[in-house]
Amino acid sequence: MAIDSNFDLAALGLRSAEETGQPKKKELGQEDFLRLMITQFRNQDPFKPMENGEFLGQLAQFSSVAGLSDLKNSFADLSASLMSTQTLQASSLLGRSVLVETDTVQLGAGGTVNGAVELDSSAGRVVVQVVDDTGAVVRRLELGTQPAGMVNFTWDGMTDSGVQAGAGEYTLVAQTVNNGEAAAAPTLIEATVESVTLGAAGRGLALSVSGLGEVDVSSVRQIS
Repeated sequence: MAIDSNFDLAALGLRSAEETGQPKKKELGQEDFLRLMITQFRNQDPFKPMENGEFLGQLAQFSSVAGLSDLKNSFADLSASLMSTQTLQASSLLGRSVLVETDTVQLGAGGTVNGAVELDSSAGRVVVQVVDDTGAVVRRLELGTQPAGMVNFTWDGMTDSGVQAGAGEYTLVAQTVNNGEAAAAPTLIEATVESVTLGAAGRGLALSVSGLGEVDVSSVRQIS
């Protein structure tokens, strides 16, 4: 409902926010809208009653305001319900092994790394290189010819020279080779889910996995 800037609240028996000591509102709520409309009916000129069209228009505006408020509340309830359901579902992942899309991995002392390469199509040759923090390739894993899909691999923690690699962070670089042409392929690491948390605003649920820290649920590609 459009409100005239010269609208006299005192003439309608209403008091301003300053007079009531209440903080100002930036916009009218449903109760304010209805109260003003009823007050307008009571104080209208009997010789110039409100036209049917204007009356119906104000009712339509009131209905729209009420409908939007109800819709907002419904979406809030739905969002809370979905988040609760997702949290319960994600809690079932505790202790489970998941494949997370990442190109970095933490190698423990004397440990091994299990992972996979995701192929959109078959490849004549698949190679995974393990690179240390200096950029040097410490191990090449030849996976041979592979069909499309997940290609599992295991790095036993040994270097190409046959010695145990030091504990720390390593980068995995996967490539497919077809007819002499190389192309990059995404890598995934197998890790154990340690906890489930509510991520920051807009992020939703997050998983804390061993060796990788916090990751989004969307980055999990396989659960076992």
